[in-house]
Amino acid sequence: MKRLLFIAALICAVTGSAFAQDTKTDTVKKDTSGNHNWSWNNHEDGDTTFHHKHHYNRYPQPSIGLTFSRFDLGLATLVDNGSFTLSRQNQFLNYRSWKTSNVGFDVFQMGIRFSDGFKIYLSGGFDWTLIRLRQDITILPNRPVLTYRQDSIHYSKNRFGSSYLRIPLSFDFRTKEDARGNRAHFVIGPIAGILLNGRVKQISEEHGKQKIDDDYHFAKVRYGGFVRMGYAGWGLFAKYYTNDMFENSPEQKGLKNFSFGFTFGF
Repeated sequence: MKRLLFIAALICAVTGSAFAQDTKTDTVKKDTSGNHNWSWNNHEDGDTTFHHKHHYNRYPQPSIGLTFSRFDLGLATLVDNGSFTLSRQNQFLNYRSWKTSNVGFDVFQMGIRFSDGFKIYLSGGFDWTLIRLRQDITILPNRPVLTYRQDSIHYSKNRFGSSYLRIPLSFDFRTKEDARGNRAHFVIGPIAGILLNGRVKQISEEHGKQKIDDDYHFAKVRYGGFVRMGYAGWGLFAKYYTNDMFENSPEQKGLKNFSFGFTFGF
């Protein structure tokens, strides 16, 4: 995970330098019909895609391809039946707020730009929620419901996390370019996620570093909504999933996931 975050941060830095440029580079390969062309575009808003567009009409303009954008780095919060305070049956999930994080980014997108100020696109990427537990417990794998064990040793790190394939549908509104060539963005839409893995990661003097993978009753599919707003290549995000974090575990009914923080690359 640390290596992945390092690579992501490095790409983000390279992408950020591209945002600061006042010009864009387009390499276009035209077909023989004169009606269409294919192009690789490095857009000022971080939308780097290989796309096909109609040569005879600027809008609507479809695009599809690989990207590295919408890199989210923020805090995750558990919402227990509408409250930020965990109920009695969920106290074992008591967590360190400033070390409980959400990280994610998109790697693919396809969409249509209808005008200079409005675009709809469907994207795909990865999303991690990493809960830093306060108590010296172990969330147990392969149990009929979410179950934990109280341990007699101290963990210097006790992290309970999930990873999802994220699939947001974005409605992107942006302003005209200002004198510096930058724009303000407001993006909103629904988001879905497909569970990839759950993991407990612990570090202690007695056992060293341990990683235990299981689904831990995390919801196989999650869904909710998100909002992003910002200027140029960075801004703020918030995501809220309307279904429960865990399934087939009755005592965790009503426990949901909310995250917010900084986003880079619109």
